[in-house]
Amino acid sequence: MFPDEYFMEIALGLAEEAADDGEIPVGAVVVSHNRIIGKGRNQTEQLSDVTAHAEILALTAASQYLGGKYLTDCTLYVTLEPCVMCAGALYWAQLGRLVIGAPDTKRGYRRIDTPLLHPKTRIETGVLGDESQALLMKFFQGLRT
Repeated sequence: MFPDEYFMEIALGLAEEAADDGEIPVGAVVVSHNRIIGKGRNQTEQLSDVTAHAEILALTAASQYLGGKYLTDCTLYVTLEPCVMCAGALYWAQLGRLVIGAPDTKRGYRRIDTPLLHPKTRIETGVLGDESQALLMKFFQGLRT
């Protein structure tokens, strides 16, 4: 059994790839029974698609792998707290567990008072949060210079 940090490191690698392509550095992996079944990184600029968030792309890949839309036995590792749109998708997928790296105090789903995740979804926060936050800060500082 791999620890949460193992899968979050992979998500961080995807976030770095996104940053290299000029995308906001967010990476996500979906894991089922200790096996990665879906990966995603932000691609909104590359695909000219506002819905091409890391979480959405990872969920789509996992659903295709499983041949079904429900991810009740899966864990999503994501480097940044999901937005409201992504939280809605996680709700409909009935995600079993969500592991978040860094919080998103401006656009994260937790700033909304209404519960947005499925009631059975277990949530872990702060896994490699400092590393995730550092990557985001480096990216945005680069945009300002």
